[in-house]
Amino acid sequence: MCFSVNVNLVKEELESRFGATLIDPERYRPSYYYHAFAIPELPVVCSEDPSRINLFRWGLIPARTRTSKDAENIRSKTFNARCESIEDKPSFSCSFRTKRCIIPVRGFFEWQHAAREKIPWYIYLPDKEIMSLAGLYDHWTSDVTGELINTFTVITTESNTLLSEIHNSTKRMPAILDRESGRIWLDGDTSSEDAMRLLQPLADGILRAHTIGPLVNDKNADRNTPEVIRPFHYYIQNTLF
Repeated sequence: MCFSVNVNLVKEELESRFGATLIDPERYRPSYYYHAFAIPELPVVCSEDPSRINLFRWGLIPARTRTSKDAENIRSKTFNARCESIEDKPSFSCSFRTKRCIIPVRGFFEWQHAAREKIPWYIYLPDKEIMSLAGLYDHWTSDVTGELINTFTVITTESNTLLSEIHNSTKRMPAILDRESGRIWLDGDTSSEDAMRLLQPLADGILRAHTIGPLVNDKNADRNTPEVIRPFHYYIQNTLF
């Protein structure tokens, strides 16, 4: 699955890459490490208006959710959405038809099972290119505060060869869109059938990856540092490189 990402992206490069305006930039906090269970607020580009880059919370809360208790229960189960079920699963089906989004990241983190160890890896595109993760979003109004809460989920698909070796416990990876696929994904006129065809494993040979140090596993450390993505070698059998 995909629960940890690097969003060390400044306002100017986000706006240049997507030809859009970052809304409320004072609230935006770039970071080398974000984890879904912290419910971070991350930049998203939405199909409603691709000229805006909004800040939404990770963990999708469907608009039909009744109570705050229900919202807390459901969001912990909606950090990711399997592409195979988004057309049918009630939590995602409405958003898939009308509320598709892109989550820009610099890269993401996964863990490889090797012997009795879990080895952390950092996965990214060449030349520090912005990676566009396919996602869904929705708007929910709190029954307690009346606040409008905007949330998203990251779509996952079957892994390609590289991620099958790295994320070898579940063999999943985020659905990654290139520029043209991203444009089609956000287009409100794109049918569900055409949108689904975009959610394929990224072709082999495009992604780069390396093992990183144990800092990424330290919940008490400040992981918003370049050190968290620095290459680190493990002397354990069955690692990929």
